Amino acid sequence: MRCAVFALTMLALPAVAADLKPQTETAIAAIQPQLIEWRRHFHQYPELSNREVNTAKTVATHLKSLGLEVRTGIAHHGVLGVLKGKKPGPVVALRADMDALPVTEMVNLPFASKVRSQFNGQEVGVMHACGHDAHTAILMAVASVLAPLQDELSGTILFVFQPAEEGPPAGEEGGAKLMLKEGVFAEHQPDAIFGLHVWPGPAGQLQVKSEGIMAAADSFSITVKGKQVHGSSPWRGIDPVAVTGQLITALHQIPARQLDVTQAPAVLSVGQVHGGVRWNIIPDEVKLEGTVRTFDPQMREQLLQKMQHTAQHIAAASGASAEFHQHGFAAVTWNDPALTEWAMPSLRWAARDAGVTTTKPITASEDFSFFQQQVPGVYFFLGIAPEHTALDQVAPNHSPYFAVNEAALQNGVRALTALALDYLQQPARERTN
Repeated sequence: MRCAVFALTMLALPAVAADLKPQTETAIAAIQPQLIEWRRHFHQYPELSNREVNTAKTVATHLKSLGLEVRTGIAHHGVLGVLKGKKPGPVVALRADMDALPVTEMVNLPFASKVRSQFNGQEVGVMHACGHDAHTAILMAVASVLAPLQDELSGTILFVFQPAEEGPPAGEEGGAKLMLKEGVFAEHQPDAIFGLHVWPGPAGQLQVKSEGIMAAADSFSITVKGKQVHGSSPWRGIDPVAVTGQLITALHQIPARQLDVTQAPAVLSVGQVHGGVRWNIIPDEVKLEGTVRTFDPQMREQLLQKMQHTAQHIAAASGASAEFHQHGFAAVTWNDPALTEWAMPSLRWAARDAGVTTTKPITASEDFSFFQQQVPGVYFFLGIAPEHTALDQVAPNHSPYFAVNEAALQNGVRALTALALDYLQQPARERTN
């Protein structure tokens, strides 16, 4: 159940307290070289989900050097830093993810990843192809900026470094859901949480929207079972390959023809098909896997039910059978409307001339959504497109050519710094259930 909506007491206060703003400006500019050094180190030595051993050690060592209370080993390799102000006040959380992807880097950089590892039984290249190296470095820099202000803070700031945002390996738990399960907020329950993600938008620009900003994600698998036979006489068996071909076409028709797309977007994609061992043998079974993205809970349930119904009946029409399995990966990333409105002055201050814009819903997903189910939160995007490059030519996240414009990262530090300071100074008030 989603957390309560805020009713805000909107006071006419500046985005960042007048006595702290010049100090943070200077500190943010000063930390920029270290920010880039951190980011390049993480990029050169990426670690897969639930394997972020060295990344977590680097983060924890830095937070301890700043005098923060530090807890490690949450959800395998998660790190929590606690900065307690000298005066009582609200609790605000800032989150960064740390894991990389099983992608072989194709970008020609002096700090490009050469790391190889094992992922679900396969040898793979490892790359920060989604910018989590930048997220981790940004939040470390924010901690550096805010820690010296401890005596002037009223409240507590939590620095949440999360493993396995991309999803844990098969058979393992991980990510935001496991951090919550293991009590990441047991001692300090935040009143609000903020997070960002680098994105191939205009450099330094911040993009946000109220309510659903990223989709819920489900993975699915369908195993079509037939009867193995020689390829020269298919009538003697039951061909699961032919059934799978029909099924893929039918599945893609469900969002296009059976759902009311005026209500909310829905996407269904088949990403893997496995079956058979030889060109002249029709196999016993074929397995296909894919993903579903939705923004409406009722539409999600309707889509999954229709998928199961379609799979079973198309298989039965040919004498085959179909087993349908689904796994929820992430909920809708839901930005609390009142908190989003409250955050706008902070984001505008942070973005400077790059500006703040409203984005459309994005069908990618984020397990930051699990934090938002327990804590009102705002998630936003930071543009990191290279200068003088058309946006439609910028490599997207998860591409082996994904690259980060490091000059834009300073606005990410500014944004999380401002949100934390502003919330402690002027929190969203009068929370109602």
